[in-house]
Amino acid sequence: MAVAMAAGPVALRRAGAAARGLTRGILTRAGRPRHRGPLPRTPWTTRGPPPEVLARVVERRPVREQVELDTITCAGRQHHLPGLAWPRFPPWDRGWHDPWHSPGPRYEEMPLYKERGCFICHQRTRMLEGVRQAQWLTKTKLVEGLPPSVQSILDNPAHGLEEHEERVKDAISHARFWDTTEVAPKREHFCPVLFEDLMHLCRLMSRKYPALSKRMLARNYRIAATWERESTLLQVRGLNGILMNSMAPIPPVASKEEILATKEHVLETFHPILPTIDLQEVNVYKELNDTGFRDGYPYSHPHTLFFLESANICPDRFRPEQLRAKMLMFAFGNALAKAKALYGNDPKVLEQPIVVQSIGTDGQLFQFMVFQLNTTDLVSGDGIKNLVWIDSDQKLYETAQCVPKIKKRVVVKPVGIHGFQPDTFKKFLALYLHGTV
Repeated sequence: MAVAMAAGPVALRRAGAAARGLTRGILTRAGRPRHRGPLPRTPWTTRGPPPEVLARVVERRPVREQVELDTITCAGRQHHLPGLAWPRFPPWDRGWHDPWHSPGPRYEEMPLYKERGCFICHQRTRMLEGVRQAQWLTKTKLVEGLPPSVQSILDNPAHGLEEHEERVKDAISHARFWDTTEVAPKREHFCPVLFEDLMHLCRLMSRKYPALSKRMLARNYRIAATWERESTLLQVRGLNGILMNSMAPIPPVASKEEILATKEHVLETFHPILPTIDLQEVNVYKELNDTGFRDGYPYSHPHTLFFLESANICPDRFRPEQLRAKMLMFAFGNALAKAKALYGNDPKVLEQPIVVQSIGTDGQLFQFMVFQLNTTDLVSGDGIKNLVWIDSDQKLYETAQCVPKIKKRVVVKPVGIHGFQPDTFKKFLALYLHGTV
């Protein structure tokens, strides 16, 4: 009996150790296990607590009286000590107005402040819906391809567009191979060089057509054009592409019958997306309409806008659809600013439509556009619309191989220009000649 009693505590200790070994590494909790499934459907889970319970929860409870303590700062010691707070001094009054150290008035206190917001399109605006969104904002009808007046320049062999094919190849080689010491130049280098070379080839036509010499390229100019579209104030402003001005405007592209036929066109909407998505909303003090040039400037008529997407990193460049929307917005802005400078700010159908062209490129892919402003009455979607012709995604060449491509010790693709398409430069040159030839 004594042996059995002596063995009892040992057996109990062994049993306790075995039980602890079984539960080692497992978190246990006393009480009812946690509910793992969905909550049961009760009035509290479906409709929330009753109003009287909710009011009892959110009612304001009395706040206890707090004893305010003085903050001990390091103001009297003239230097900071750990554990002491920094002092807060009242603002220093100089006794005179210092414009360099004055916070200035609040925005709401400015004399030209307007409570109505304005949606701005600037050079870094990337429109979500692309050309469709720009069509709605500018009240424009889209026509695929180039207009007949430009197409006639392409089809006319008397202009000698085929004579420049070898020079265009040399221009591409100059931009991609010759004008650099690197193995493969970056896009920010070869894109502007290619543009300058192509413009040089276009200027050579001034020997045959002297009126082409009455052109001027403008860089870093600022445009401002304001209009209202269905109770929404819109504005295009700021820096944009390189503008080629001329002394004479481009004649209208569409006939009067084609302009009147735009009344039946219905603009496409993209509900539930707002048309002003991706536009910056600001408070504009002055609703400006400015062409960017002073009165009396001899080259006062906008001819063609050039946009160069020369960023090295692909996310920093505009996608082709976004680039075309940007081209349309700024071509419209230049045309609208010129129309308001000529005919005033009153909305009306223009007797002489204003035509502005636009070309965008990343050094390889080209976008061509011709915009015609027919009306400045843009509030409603009814009536006469503006017109735009777009010829998109035209490659000048497929690839520029800077290093030979070798597979199994065989040169598969040698160094040089591959997939050259001369028709793209012909369209570039036709837009340059448009309005003069």
